[in-house]
Amino acid sequence: MREMTAPSTRPLTATYRLQLHAGFTCADAEQVVPYLHALGVSHVYLSPVLTAVPGSEHGYDVLDHTQVNPEIGGREGLESLARACHDVGIGVVVDVVPNHMAMVAPLWCNAPLWEVLRDGPTASRAAWFDVDWDHLGGRFGLPVLGEDLDAVLEQGQITLGTGRDDEGPAAGMPVARYYEHVLPLAPGTETMPAGTPQELAAVLDAQRWLLASWRDAADVLNYRRFFEVDGLIGVRVEEPDIFAATHELLLELHRNGVVDGFRIDHPDGLADPTAYLQELTDAVRPGTPVWVEKILEGDERLPAGWACSGTTGYDANAALSAALVDPTTTEVVSREWEATGGEPDVHTEIERCKRLAATELLRPEVARLLRRAVEALPALDPERLREALLEMLVSVHVYRAYVRPGAPPDEHDEAMVAPLFTGQERALAARPDLREEIDALVTVLADPQGCSTDPLAATDLCVRFQQTTGPVMAKGIEDTAFYRWHRLVALNEVGADPAVGLDAAHGVATLHAWAEHQAEHWPQGMTTLSTHDTKRSEDVRARILAVSGDADGWTRISQAARAAADRHGVDGPTAHLIWQTLVGAGRVDHERLSTYVTKALREAKERTTWTDPDEDYEARVLALADEMLAGGEVGDAIAATLADNVLTTRTLTLAQKILQLTLPGIPDTYQGSGVVDLSLVDPDNRRPVDYDERIARLDRLDATGWTGDLSDEVLWVTSRVLRLRAWLPQAYGPGAGYRPVEAGPHVLGFLRGDVAATLTIRAPRSLGAEGGLGDTRIPLPPDLWVDALTGAEHPVGEEGALAAEVFAGGPVALLVRAEHLQEGAQ
Repeated sequence: MREMTAPSTRPLTATYRLQLHAGFTCADAEQVVPYLHALGVSHVYLSPVLTAVPGSEHGYDVLDHTQVNPEIGGREGLESLARACHDVGIGVVVDVVPNHMAMVAPLWCNAPLWEVLRDGPTASRAAWFDVDWDHLGGRFGLPVLGEDLDAVLEQGQITLGTGRDDEGPAAGMPVARYYEHVLPLAPGTETMPAGTPQELAAVLDAQRWLLASWRDAADVLNYRRFFEVDGLIGVRVEEPDIFAATHELLLELHRNGVVDGFRIDHPDGLADPTAYLQELTDAVRPGTPVWVEKILEGDERLPAGWACSGTTGYDANAALSAALVDPTTTEVVSREWEATGGEPDVHTEIERCKRLAATELLRPEVARLLRRAVEALPALDPERLREALLEMLVSVHVYRAYVRPGAPPDEHDEAMVAPLFTGQERALAARPDLREEIDALVTVLADPQGCSTDPLAATDLCVRFQQTTGPVMAKGIEDTAFYRWHRLVALNEVGADPAVGLDAAHGVATLHAWAEHQAEHWPQGMTTLSTHDTKRSEDVRARILAVSGDADGWTRISQAARAAADRHGVDGPTAHLIWQTLVGAGRVDHERLSTYVTKALREAKERTTWTDPDEDYEARVLALADEMLAGGEVGDAIAATLADNVLTTRTLTLAQKILQLTLPGIPDTYQGSGVVDLSLVDPDNRRPVDYDERIARLDRLDATGWTGDLSDEVLWVTSRVLRLRAWLPQAYGPGAGYRPVEAGPHVLGFLRGDVAATLTIRAPRSLGAEGGLGDTRIPLPPDLWVDALTGAEHPVGEEGALAAEVFAGGPVALLVRAEHLQEGAQ
């Protein structure tokens, strides 16, 4: 019996994300624990720990649910890390991937999948995977060939043989080989003659799998994927035995005190997220935190009936970023974007890209929906049904509705179904000629068991439609539109609406409304600024936001970039992205910049793609990027504008940090983000972190205070606030509440528990032009307040605190009633 470790009993106050992989193992993480303890973290938050594809840098491509990934140290390494954490009072949270498993060569690494490929729908674990067996006559579609099957056979690229000793469950078995792909032969077919291409074709035709060209994927793929990734296959955890098998090890680690909490990856991909979360909650200790990677859009809120602690914080980041945009320059920012020839309206671009996702990127998923729709609504024309399905997929403006066929009704049903009806209204406005088909579809989607023609097909259509709207949103918005629409790229983040931040009337109001809801309903939901999935790190975004507040600088760079783009034969919108990238990332090296630019171009899917790259166009864009990086008119304009905005950059960098750390919820720090980190989208944000430097820096700060270096200031704010959160549960605990502080357009702040006040300067560039804060007063309750960052005392009377005095020591302040600060420190 394994030695049990004592679970963490420290109150949940802050998490710190660590990405585990072969280059940063549990043993490496163990060396960082003293730093996390000194920083003030209550829980370490680990990327997925189950066995993933060898070499995986993220762990979301799970291959084996029965063992901890040996590349990160296996179970022994994870238990050792947990002991080190628990010894200093830090809890352990792990990322869970319930939606999918890896399906990459060599396929025998995924034992359940290997069995299914061998035995088809009769396999003992066939129910594990979400496969439409009726399509392709009970065969599993594998569009992995470089050419049509006939051409591949004629060239002798497929051979039959026996699995090698080092090929796991394939060892000694009859197999077919195509380059790196090894596939099991169905029992009995290994004796069939295969001497000629025609005979080999007959052997292949007898298998439970069907080979085809990758270009035929839309017709051949018959399994649910993670978004449009062929190498990730959907798992049916809605089945109790499959939930048990895929969660057994994680729950055992939890019961044994190794794991203290869970983060759930992409719950919207599941058949019934509500039921899944309840089943998980029922299986863990009472009070165990469970967060969900739920992307909320616009005014959408987390489903009230979900058994979880809240989201992973993209909603917090979206609200916070929108509040930091300088409202005085938004017209200039918009004007310069339109001058590039880019689409003026982001929502028009989003609709265009969602339609692309539904019609091109997710063709297999739409084809499967149509098959069910035809069965459920046989009286309607299939082609018109297809058009109606596409219109509904584009018109649902959230990741999904939550209709639960067969579940008993509850008080949250109306809100859970509402996205279907709002989507119906939009779809009918766009295609009134499809009213009969759209109305019929929505009737089935909202109440599938009321469909008398074929209730089983209707139920499958209902569930599957809800699993498809999320991929349409993700691929259409974050992975396409946000790589095309570059008005102000600091706002192009997961779950964000870039239009909100440029609406001066709504930025701050949006933040306050979000925070008040969070404090009341989800006080332990995460807040975040950077994650492994953000398009840019928080500090890159802060630098871009700072420059966007400088109308003259923004205009100067924009115009120079358009001229440079014309010389290189590059479109204006792409040039607009590149110069903002250089503003944010600074003196990035050539390799990092070219990797990012190439990814951005291909994700945009306009002039080049991953599958059909236009190398000439990409070369022109990279030449433009290199010219901007080297200097010239654009590079000089960037350097001059950044130099003019050093104080603005400092203000926004510190403001977003202290806001995130003190808003209602549990602040998460992404690895390395406790100092200034200028990272771009993955894989750039997975570069190694120099923890030795961070440890030395924190030790020096604790001994001498900060020196004026911005990284020092970021780390100072991070460590002081995280430590304070542990001291002051009355300010930052679940019942602390949230109250906005109204002190004019240039002060952004709020009270927590009527004990602590977070205060920042807003729109600092325009504030300077207006002559400073003047006699602005901040309406705080009368008392002696102390700035927890500087130690400065602020006696506050009935007239409030003088803003100029509050911000004398810097652009942010964290005022705490003196008596509570003293009590907490004790």
